[in-house]
Amino acid sequence: MLTQIMKRISLLMMLLTGLSLMKAQEPIVISLWPDGAPNSNGLTGTEEDLQGGRVANVINPSITVYRPAKSNGMTIMMCPGGGYARLAMNHEGHDMAPWMNALGITYVVLKYRMPNGHDEVPLSDAEQAMRLIRQHAQEWGIDPQQVGVMGASAGGHLAASLATLCSSEATRPDFQVLFYPVISMRPGTTHAGSRSNLLGSDPKPELEEKYCLERRVNSRTPKAFLMLSADDKSVPPANSLGYFEALLAHQVPATMHIYPIGGHGWGFRDSFTYKRQWTEELEKWLREISNKGKV
Repeated sequence: MLTQIMKRISLLMMLLTGLSLMKAQEPIVISLWPDGAPNSNGLTGTEEDLQGGRVANVINPSITVYRPAKSNGMTIMMCPGGGYARLAMNHEGHDMAPWMNALGITYVVLKYRMPNGHDEVPLSDAEQAMRLIRQHAQEWGIDPQQVGVMGASAGGHLAASLATLCSSEATRPDFQVLFYPVISMRPGTTHAGSRSNLLGSDPKPELEEKYCLERRVNSRTPKAFLMLSADDKSVPPANSLGYFEALLAHQVPATMHIYPIGGHGWGFRDSFTYKRQWTEELEKWLREISNKGKV
């Protein structure tokens, strides 16, 4: 009888140990520029917490790193949207962490500075974040050649900027995932608020052209997964369509999912009718591109 009790206790302890090992680790917050950023957006004051999990006037850009209990080597950095005026940190950021970690993916949420007409500022933050991720590759048990970028809306423009305008191999993502992204900066196609916040009220034609990212695609652009709603009234579907066509023209592997309804800004919200569909499709795609096939 005592032997059976001891066996049951031993089994229970093993189960509890296994459960504890399955838990994702505590998130890590890392400042991008602890010694000060190399550029300025001209904004001062303090960071503003807005309703709905949004923040504005980011003064200290950072990454929050969510590490899974068992890493499959893949990392995804998420750039929340907000029209380059604020950041939707929850439904386009932190809320996806448990799902990503359950897939074995190291998930990183980027809190970047607003441009305020200084176009170089958000991209410099995104590039620095990519450097930091790869510098910690061994420590975090990740593959530095399986680091992707994800972005929503204006954050999708930043993610695609990183994919097409990055300054080095150290900051180039290995793949990109774009939610209803802003791509073009041309009036009539772009999102007007994102354009004015990034480029200023009266940008020079060459600056506008630089950030028309469908024009920046080349054969070295990372493979892409795009998703959007056909009835998006905030960011016209032409943004994604133009980018998708440019990717195909340069023989870059790309897939796109257009859902009939949903509008704009759904992110990870359960209220989006096609949440199950897009999450399943993205999981399949990530599994396909993974070197280890363990996503």
